[in-house]
Amino acid sequence: MASDNRKQAVSARVERWVRTDVQALKAYHVPAIEEHVIKLDAMENPYHWPSAMQQAWLDALQQIHVNRYPDADCSQLKQAFREAFHIAEDYELLFGNGSDELIQLLAMAVAGPKRTILAPEPSFVMYKMIAQFLQMNYVGIPLGTDFSLDVSAMLKAIETHNPALIFLAQPNNPTGNVFGEEKIRRIIEAASGLVVIDEAYTAFSSSDGYSLLADYSNVVIMRTLSKVGLAGLRLGYLIGHPGWLEEVNKLRLPYNINVLTQASTAFALQHVDELFKQTAQICADRELLKERLSAFDNLHVWPSEANFLLCRTLEHDAAEIQRLLLARGVLIKSLHGSHPLLNNCLRITVGTPEENEVLLRELAALLAS
Repeated sequence: MASDNRKQAVSARVERWVRTDVQALKAYHVPAIEEHVIKLDAMENPYHWPSAMQQAWLDALQQIHVNRYPDADCSQLKQAFREAFHIAEDYELLFGNGSDELIQLLAMAVAGPKRTILAPEPSFVMYKMIAQFLQMNYVGIPLGTDFSLDVSAMLKAIETHNPALIFLAQPNNPTGNVFGEEKIRRIIEAASGLVVIDEAYTAFSSSDGYSLLADYSNVVIMRTLSKVGLAGLRLGYLIGHPGWLEEVNKLRLPYNINVLTQASTAFALQHVDELFKQTAQICADRELLKERLSAFDNLHVWPSEANFLLCRTLEHDAAEIQRLLLARGVLIKSLHGSHPLLNNCLRITVGTPEENEVLLRELAALLAS
């Protein structure tokens, strides 16, 4: 009885004090998955480090003392990034707990009454979610049926809404395509606000927006190491003109990058050639997987410059295929219902050759039924 009364009291206070728009939201759901499941739903690198590299990493971690706070500015890590990725001293670096935190910090920096975030869609769901968290106006511009960027519609939206922040994912998630530099430049030149080029998947693509920084004052580049094998470390980074990043940095909570993440990332960057080797293997695996999936008569597969493939089931319910595959030990992502352009679509992360073979075998059995 006392427990019921307490629950009612909590519910009443929540209803009174928590923002009504927050109460109406649904939390971002990440399913709990059993260890035996082949996990092809979250764009993770399926390859482990070589055993010698793994042991050297563990040896390096033995020198780390967790009783002290980490370097708040990540100064040594910044230098490691500059050397590994040839980032000029003209630009500043800012690290976040994955790209998600960086998106939130950028939005917080420009948030205000009637301020707008603009993005094409379907794209990364956090753009819209964070706009909602901050009570900003969000405007999503539909892509074409081939997932191309509708530049005319984007330019019209810029003129109408004067967005404080524009997100352009290159390659785009969940479609896997790139929009093209000429279109990107037209949007940057029309925008008075900040344009964020989200390059989470750039390691698997020929697309690279780094050179845009030299040409424009309203651009930052956002990247992550999550897709190249360090998803468990949760490290994203911004590259941009100091004037922008110095302001965004004021909103970053102190010590947001813990000491183990800093040390592990610095170690990984000493072995960046191994990371590049793995991403090259994933690109080769992707093309082979696309060829094999395209052989199914009742499956349409789009080209991709990311580490995943977007497919549409032509005769089956995508959510049901996802459910039945999971029952067979393979987890992929159903996108059906998330956007009209993604009806009956599945997103499949590229796994190891062995994992991809299991996927193809089980998917063939389901699509034939």
